[in-house]
Amino acid sequence: MCLIVFDWRPDALDGPLFTLAANRDEFFRRTAQPIGWWDDASGVLAGRDLVGGGTWLGMSRDGRFAALTNYRAPHDMRVDAPTRGTLVSDWLASGRAGVRLASGRGETGANAKDPRDAPGDDGAGEENNASVEHESPLAYLHRVARTGDIYNGFNLLVGDWKRRELAWYCNRSNLAPALLAPGTHGISNAILDTAWPKLVRKRTELRELLARDPMPPLERLIDLMRDPRVASDAELPSTGIPLERERALSAAFIETPEYGTRGTTALRVVANGEMVSVAVAERSDDNGSHRVVRPGDFERSFAFNVERQIA
Repeated sequence: MCLIVFDWRPDALDGPLFTLAANRDEFFRRTAQPIGWWDDASGVLAGRDLVGGGTWLGMSRDGRFAALTNYRAPHDMRVDAPTRGTLVSDWLASGRAGVRLASGRGETGANAKDPRDAPGDDGAGEENNASVEHESPLAYLHRVARTGDIYNGFNLLVGDWKRRELAWYCNRSNLAPALLAPGTHGISNAILDTAWPKLVRKRTELRELLARDPMPPLERLIDLMRDPRVASDAELPSTGIPLERERALSAAFIETPEYGTRGTTALRVVANGEMVSVAVAERSDDNGSHRVVRPGDFERSFAFNVERQIA
């Protein structure tokens, strides 16, 4: 996942609480499952990287959410670092008795050494809906941060819609894990709200769209992210990769011969009395058959409700 823009309204009594649009960028040869309920982690709804077993973005029936982006640092990469995708799936499945998630090793994304050889960086059904106590988003991120230096660079966004909490941590930042203030934010492959051109453009477009229509169709959010425009050379960040590569990766929707935007996710969470209603849609280039179709036209959508009582 390489570009996430989202609007967070934790004080909403009724109406939109969380609105997100996100692009996942990956090598075309890397196999993944589209979004769906996981068989081995009941109650988890996410896509799945089939090399590493993790995920890049997901949610759970009990109101939890997480998403991850790689931090672009090509000269600070370890091929033996543990997979980052399980940081998402571990949060979504935590507190579920008997769940044992796959944990691959290796790297994905623009910094991967070889997508055919590296075992995976994306990560984690239905279980009984018994109420189990679990830690808060901030507590989870503080636990992750204690061993954060063993991973290659990442941003991790973790939420609990019942608690009305959303927190962020980057293991290549000097900032401690923190709860996010209300507003419209963005994450790409640098720390939260770093002013890369595509992040600024899409964050602004999301803010303006929601000002016109607080609950736009999910398809509209997906379309907003399918933008192939590249930044001018004067706007490009300098992240240690060649200029031609920097230019190609400056698009919200990336397309290169071997790497690009593999899927787009739109998510809306709405406060509705004693319920929180969740709606999510994904458009991807792979329907599960692993025959990549560009620019991607396979669509799936899901909707469910979450009781607002905190376990």
